[in-house]
Amino acid sequence: MGGARDVGWVAAGLVLGAGACYCIYKLTRGQRQGGRGFRLRASRSAEDLTNGSHDDVLSGDQLQKLLYLLESTDDPVIIERALVTLGNNAAFSANQVIIRELGGIPVIGSKINSPNHSIKEKALNALNNLSVNVENQVKIKVYINQVCKDVLSGPLDSAVQLAGLRLLTNMTVTNDHQHMLRSYITDLFHVLLTGNGSTKVQVLKLLVNLSENPAMADGLLSAQVDSSFLSLYDSHVAKEILLRVLTFSQNISNCLKKEGCLAVQPAFPKGSLFFLLYGEECAQKMRALAEHHDADVKEKVTVLPRF
Repeated sequence: MGGARDVGWVAAGLVLGAGACYCIYKLTRGQRQGGRGFRLRASRSAEDLTNGSHDDVLSGDQLQKLLYLLESTDDPVIIERALVTLGNNAAFSANQVIIRELGGIPVIGSKINSPNHSIKEKALNALNNLSVNVENQVKIKVYINQVCKDVLSGPLDSAVQLAGLRLLTNMTVTNDHQHMLRSYITDLFHVLLTGNGSTKVQVLKLLVNLSENPAMADGLLSAQVDSSFLSLYDSHVAKEILLRVLTFSQNISNCLKKEGCLAVQPAFPKGSLFFLLYGEECAQKMRALAEHHDADVKEKVTVLPRF
């Protein structure tokens, strides 16, 4: 009797144990399939990481896997997806540091030379997010010349051109690297005058950054600029363009007032921006804008010096 009872208890224990294991299995399986908080992303392969939600914040180990994948693959689809994932993660300040410390900036930067325009654009977007970090800019500045050349020689109003302009705008928020754009100023004005509305706005953001730096005033004022530049001061121009071109003029005037930055008219050649900004036609346009229907435009004009 005692032996039979013991066997019964053992059998019952096995049944209970099996049931408990099944419950644990169901629980852990449910956690894997459930909410984001339980997702076991650490075990995902490098390629799997490129298929994740754009909201996923990857760990340092996962970013390292992704950078290795980007460096080692020739598959354009995987390269593009990896760049998108890295770019999304580079929007977070902690990951901006991690990617730099993992040596990721040169890996991403090498892709701006790709003949594939979509890959080039995604690489520029990733560098743009990384450039928000000032320490990252020290490493990204080596690509400024190449980005300028791509912006100026690539298809007008293209996604690549806009991505390059956004990166250059971020890189010129401070004065540290603005001098590297000095030789491209005249060509940037050409893009401004020939591009569509979105391109005009992005070039103006860049030029406004440069115009805040007194050290760049001579380079801006001596640039050869087509007289059609003054059409940007017409009253019918879109407000987002008009306000930026007025801010540009205001910044230039402020630079000229600063000690050591006073412009001497003979130093600037005919056809330069100086003669456009300080000529009679521009003065007439400013007087007309003083009567503009938009209050923000009128206010911006009132703070400008009388031409």
